[in-house]
Amino acid sequence: MAGHSKWANIKRQKARVDAVKGKVFAKMSREIIVAARAGGPDPAGNFQLRTAIDKAKAAGVPNENIDRAIAKGSGLLGPDDSYEAIRYEGYGPGGVAVLIEALTDNRNRTAADLRAAFSKSNGNLGETGCVGWMFDQKGVVTVARPGDEETLLEAAMEGGAESYELIDLDENTTGAEVFCAPPDLEQLDTALKAQGYSIQQAELRWIPSNTVVVEDPDQARLLMKLMDALEDLDDVQSVTANFDLAEALLTTLAA
Repeated sequence: MAGHSKWANIKRQKARVDAVKGKVFAKMSREIIVAARAGGPDPAGNFQLRTAIDKAKAAGVPNENIDRAIAKGSGLLGPDDSYEAIRYEGYGPGGVAVLIEALTDNRNRTAADLRAAFSKSNGNLGETGCVGWMFDQKGVVTVARPGDEETLLEAAMEGGAESYELIDLDENTTGAEVFCAPPDLEQLDTALKAQGYSIQQAELRWIPSNTVVVEDPDQARLLMKLMDALEDLDDVQSVTANFDLAEALLTTLAA
């Protein structure tokens, strides 16, 4: 299944490190605010909010922060910040395609910040649609300790899954990513939970249709620098790129 790569493993490891940063809390609170505003404050009837809360809890966001974000999004604390979801597209070093999802209350600020991050890594922010055609959006349910593969496959297909892939969540935990069409994400999540699976996360994700293997160390460093710079921006919620790293580079970059 497209989407699994050595770069994907690095991103999962990096996410666990970044989870200790307060900036991650702020990004997840923003996601909860937008979800509560769009579908109401009750997680039971708002799948977007429910998944945002689960994601925040998995990252260690305190319950009081979550409750405050829900209250803010539902208007209980007065008018909430008018965040809007915007997708940006650009080119990294060597023409690598980069797709960025942001929640912002100031388009001009966000665009300027993104443009600066790209330019510092020999990339450039492009026009809407310039690279979007290279990606497909999928629903992804991440299962921890999936157990028997055949049983997982049967449960996933009954829930509307298109495919799945076994992964390592960390050094001690196996996992699986189960993919579906975006409209089927809630159905798949519900079906797998009903079968007793431990769901780590359910989300919509952009997946490149093809990946470019990067073998040049200098290009790889610039790409990593760009990814870090983009993900560190307050308005950015997620960054996806269509590159993978050559095996020989992994040790070098890890050092």
